[in-house]
Amino acid sequence: MSRIWAGIDCGKTHHHCVAMDADGKALLSRRVANDEPELLQLLGDVLDLADGREVTWAMDMTGGEPGLLIATLINHAQELLYIPGRMVNRASDAYRGDGKTDARDARIIADQARMRRDLQPIRPGDEATIELGLLTSHRIDLVADRTRTINRLRSVLTGMFPALERALELTNAGPLLLLSGYQTPAALRRIGTSRLTTWLRNRKVRGAESLAKAAVEAAERQHTAVVGETVIAKMVHTLTKEVMVLNEKIAEIDKLIEGRFREYELAEVILSMPGMGPKLGAEFLVAVGGSLDGFPTADRLAAFGGVALAPHDSGKTSGNLRRPQRYRRRLQRVFYTSALVSAWSDPNSKRFYDRKRAEGKSHVQAVLALARRRVNVLWALIRDRRCYQVLPPATAR
Repeated sequence: MSRIWAGIDCGKTHHHCVAMDADGKALLSRRVANDEPELLQLLGDVLDLADGREVTWAMDMTGGEPGLLIATLINHAQELLYIPGRMVNRASDAYRGDGKTDARDARIIADQARMRRDLQPIRPGDEATIELGLLTSHRIDLVADRTRTINRLRSVLTGMFPALERALELTNAGPLLLLSGYQTPAALRRIGTSRLTTWLRNRKVRGAESLAKAAVEAAERQHTAVVGETVIAKMVHTLTKEVMVLNEKIAEIDKLIEGRFREYELAEVILSMPGMGPKLGAEFLVAVGGSLDGFPTADRLAAFGGVALAPHDSGKTSGNLRRPQRYRRRLQRVFYTSALVSAWSDPNSKRFYDRKRAEGKSHVQAVLALARRRVNVLWALIRDRRCYQVLPPATAR
């Protein structure tokens, strides 16, 4: 059956759609507002142009700004394909003209969807997967905000009290609590080690005595007050409170993620894998769309996660393997981080990692090799709906 292709260049307030037939002839080119009535009108016009032919829609985004557009098309049982923006940019070099417009990008998207057969379909996700995706994305933003705030705190504290900045690990709760009460060398010298230890213990800080001792020793090494010390101390106090608030928000959203993740049928299977906790398990489910229906083999899942090497041969050079350019970064982080943890927590993973290191592999290469092997195991466990078990190594008779 003949078919037409509709390529959409997605935007924040407007989208541009270009529809073409099997010969590459443009049938429609229109800029539409990101609003339901306009989107429904576009859908109706494209279906009228199809005149009984099937329609394949392609777009360069899978969520966020085109969320309403995707929901509208899915609710009307339309076929959707995803073409990455990087692919569109590279393909644009093969088309006539140097200018860049939304109409040109939409035409390239439609033409690429017409010619290619390797594009990923955009599947409708269930509500739980969408919720997990929103929660994990929000957590990533909070962690990034916390990292930026801690870096600012380190910079400000170094300008006033460098010895204390070196003595404290600002990613821990105890040092942050100390800075919320005392910021200057003079204040730490006045309170002393004994009273500071008591102050920290009353606030249930672990290692209160060693922390207080390190802070007071840093204060004894600096008796000079820098210019603007009062204002800097207030800035340190403000930034410290911001980091503490972000820590509370991250802890709260971690509980939400874990609670939502454990409602999944596959949660027990995923958690049985060494190194896979609720947060990594949630990111895994979000990346694969809640199921492995789109990954008929473990090799397909490994390639999608960026842990399967691709050949990069040329001329007389053969056997040259490199990381693929198209893969899901967040899924690769899940595979790599869980493999890194399992290398010291799981006997089977540790033996495999040690064997790769003995073969001359670097640490990163050994962990990636372990991650690739674990993809096979995880894919088989999900397929069979069974949990991971640590089996003793087979011994020779």
